[in-house]
Amino acid sequence: MVQAKRVTNIAYILIILLSLTATGGEYAVAQEPDESTRQTTVVIEETLYEWWLLRWTDNILVCQIFVDHEGPPTPEEVVRDCGEDVYEQWLKTPPCEEAATGEPTTFCPGLYAYFAGFNPGKITTVVELPKPSVWIEISGCSPNPPENFCPQQPNLVFTGEEPLPNHEIEAIHVVIEGVKVSCPRDTCEIPVKATPLSGTEVEFWADSTFGDSSEHFTALVRVVETGVSTNPGVDGWYVDVLSSQWLGGPVEACSLIWGSFPPPGLPLSWLSTPSQDLLLASVEPYQYLAGRLITQELVDASDCTNNGLLVNGYADACGLSKARPQVDQWQNQFDNRILEVAEETHLPAQLMKNIFAQESQFWPGVFRVPQEFGLGQITDMGADTILLWNKPFYEMFCPLILSDTTCAQGYLGLDEEDQAILRGALAVEANSDCPECPTGVDLTHTNLSVMLFAQGILANCDQVGQTIYNATEQSPGSVSRYEDLWRFTLANYNGGAGCLAFAIFSTWGLREPLDWAHVSTHFTQPCQGVIGYVESIAD
Repeated sequence: MVQAKRVTNIAYILIILLSLTATGGEYAVAQEPDESTRQTTVVIEETLYEWWLLRWTDNILVCQIFVDHEGPPTPEEVVRDCGEDVYEQWLKTPPCEEAATGEPTTFCPGLYAYFAGFNPGKITTVVELPKPSVWIEISGCSPNPPENFCPQQPNLVFTGEEPLPNHEIEAIHVVIEGVKVSCPRDTCEIPVKATPLSGTEVEFWADSTFGDSSEHFTALVRVVETGVSTNPGVDGWYVDVLSSQWLGGPVEACSLIWGSFPPPGLPLSWLSTPSQDLLLASVEPYQYLAGRLITQELVDASDCTNNGLLVNGYADACGLSKARPQVDQWQNQFDNRILEVAEETHLPAQLMKNIFAQESQFWPGVFRVPQEFGLGQITDMGADTILLWNKPFYEMFCPLILSDTTCAQGYLGLDEEDQAILRGALAVEANSDCPECPTGVDLTHTNLSVMLFAQGILANCDQVGQTIYNATEQSPGSVSRYEDLWRFTLANYNGGAGCLAFAIFSTWGLREPLDWAHVSTHFTQPCQGVIGYVESIAD
């Protein structure tokens, strides 16, 4: 990444603190506690094994631990029953040599575990019962992304789901354009008129014979004319739905995070995902990549002056000419993997490739800047963003490195040492350097790291959404266009949260439109490099 990525400005700290409320895609608004009555008490009969933690000095009982398995308790079970302090004291207790010889243990420090026996017992626990839900889809056509074209106006179909046996959905309620419609039983079908380009919000929920109701769900629905006729005198329609309850085709991931629709019809080229890797191919004359290929002796430029290299390690004109066939092949070898990740994460494939081109010219090894790794040149700050703002990734990754008990505290709840351990582990995942490999980089590892990079983009989408909400108290999609939200995300990835948050707050404070043309004028001097970075990708 460019130098702006590593700039720290004390003036931004307050703004960053305002932005750091990780919510996993839902912006931080105070919520009432859930007072659900869907609970039941379950009594399980099983054998309980009792262990004691005793002091060596006087054999005083410090803690009792009950487990449902043979063998010593696990660390998690000790923490559960005794707390972190007692667990740490037990963990750090050295062996007591006197105990092995039968001598008094008065002078042995710490705690020891003693198996006290077992008894048949009962475990009583309160179980949350699954709640009813409602799902949304459309009838009348089957729109295919990215255009989502329908030859006629569709109907919205709401289907209730009651997971409890002997109960059922008795009514579904829908509020659209201020009008409430209620349907008996578990299905409700409602015609949809043309909407504004920004869409129309729909609220829906279900009543159950259990005596309660589902959560009140929302959807943003857009139905706009295409201007294209499939039959004489009949226009087609672009139909898009953004909702956590959507059962239709895939929705672009950050569009759902922001509540913002892409422009109707075909996407902008830099925000598109081609149908095959050949359409993602590029033939750019990358001098940095050529220099790396020459340095790793993958290209013979020995008949060029200075082996075809400039003093900064880039290829000169002669070196680039010699390396051009390999440069063209190298920059496209990751295309199939990029498309696979785009399909799985619903991120734009062309955007990912453009970022790789700008960040590393597709050379995943460390060279230009130390401590920046992989095709996307992930930094320590970038790793911090992923772990803080991409909650599903954190919950998957953290237990691979730290204990479940530690990870349960959340990234912000970890101490600095554990946070550093996680960031370091993430850097290892992104780092493709491999001195023993023929190319100097591990290409298999590089392909695997594309998914890690995508998770970082999702984290930046979420952080941008929260930053805009903090500045405006409105959803991102209601104050900014989809393509500008992507530009903000690129700025956040490259320059960091401080650069972008300052510009966003400044723009909104002056009551200027929250678009790239205005926000980009408010980047401070240390952040000016962000502008060229964004515009090189979003063209």
